[in-house]
Amino acid sequence: MCNSLLIYADGASKGNPGPSGAGAIIYRGDRVIERISQPLGEATNNIAEYKAVILALKKAEEMKAQRVTLYSDSELLVRQMNGQYRVKDKELKILSLEVNRLRKRFGELTITHIPRKKNKEANLLADQACY
Repeated sequence: MCNSLLIYADGASKGNPGPSGAGAIIYRGDRVIERISQPLGEATNNIAEYKAVILALKKAEEMKAQRVTLYSDSELLVRQMNGQYRVKDKELKILSLEVNRLRKRFGELTITHIPRKKNKEANLLADQACY
């Protein structure tokens, strides 16, 4: 049976840069199988967004996922990862390379933009990790 996961990921920064956190929720079918809420230290919001995706994908890799659908409310991250925008920032470039390295670990990885209101639970987990 194919191991498919659905992930909602979000990063938050209080001050941009400031104390930041990553949040993610991983589903198998309609069941939550993992919640991630991790402090990241001082970072910008964009860096936090990338780190949230990386943490979630590493967890999906540990779970031996074959197919991953990842949702993020970061339009910048989604467009950069889908090749619509170039990654210009030096730090984001390093993080995008890590996402691309992880991408190769899955048979299929889809990264899709969603409105912030559809990412409330991951956002809450990211916000909680900022402190």
